[in-house]
Amino acid sequence: MINIKGTFRDFSKKKVIIVGDVMIDTYIHGGVERISPEAPVPVVKYSDTEQRLGGAANVGLNIKALEATPIICSVLGKDREASMFKKLLEDNHLSQEGLLFDKDRCTTNKTRVIGNNQQLIRVDKEDTHELSSEMEIQLIDKVKSLAISEKVDAIIFEDYNKGVLTKKVISQLISFANENGIITTVDPKKDNFFVYENVTLFKPNLKELKEGTNSNFDTNDREAFLNAANTLQERLNPKLLFVTLSAAGVYINNEESKDIFIPAHYRNIADVSGAGDTVISAITLCLTCGLDAKLSAEIANLAGGLVCEKVGVVSVDKEQLMNEALAL
Repeated sequence: MINIKGTFRDFSKKKVIIVGDVMIDTYIHGGVERISPEAPVPVVKYSDTEQRLGGAANVGLNIKALEATPIICSVLGKDREASMFKKLLEDNHLSQEGLLFDKDRCTTNKTRVIGNNQQLIRVDKEDTHELSSEMEIQLIDKVKSLAISEKVDAIIFEDYNKGVLTKKVISQLISFANENGIITTVDPKKDNFFVYENVTLFKPNLKELKEGTNSNFDTNDREAFLNAANTLQERLNPKLLFVTLSAAGVYINNEESKDIFIPAHYRNIADVSGAGDTVISAITLCLTCGLDAKLSAEIANLAGGLVCEKVGVVSVDKEQLMNEALAL
């Protein structure tokens, strides 16, 4: 009999490095009462500004919410946004020791203008060029050093195609992790999709699976889906392939669990933002605790659904997730 409560207690013993693209999510809130006389656009009467940790840093928040220890490793600019990012880490009691800074980059900041609770426009400040060779080496060395000194249990690769996760960074850190018995899980994007070979878990969503395998099939065409999944399995050789299917649930495949589809639980969906970050966090911690693929996927499926019931990007509630997991 699997001890779910014991597993959730064991989360607190785990340490996880999250390496990838971090960002600030800025929200400018206000009300709209008229259209501008200068152009056919709404005039937003400013009320407040809110800033949150985004990208790979939001995965760190989810790992922390599950009471494990996250270590965020990334490269920021030497700019005002980098200072803001460090302050947000401090406010959320997250470590800064995995951060590097590069004067030739800017820190990603996605600014959304919200009027009457509706997003009107988004302005992105970002660099998407790849790290220099020097910064690649510094980041690889930083992750390796922290992984050894902190005795981490897993490394999550959180890829947003912003240039931090280069082919060299990815391949060298996967090799290092495999040599040292460290679990590797991946939330991929298209650019380096097929660089993530021989990881513990590879987690694309349905859109990313289609893009990565250059497939275009109807969501309900199971045969075409399985063909794409098998192509991915053969090319990347992950121990576990885990595809999130939004309202259709999740799919898993490994040696013990062949082509299993787990349906989504009925939810009052309010917002799907950040659900992928919650899913990768939950399944990574489950795997570090030795749960099998199917149960790990079921718990991660629950976690993703729970955060979709809340508006905005929020972290999962550990107690609520555990209570639902006990009912599986």
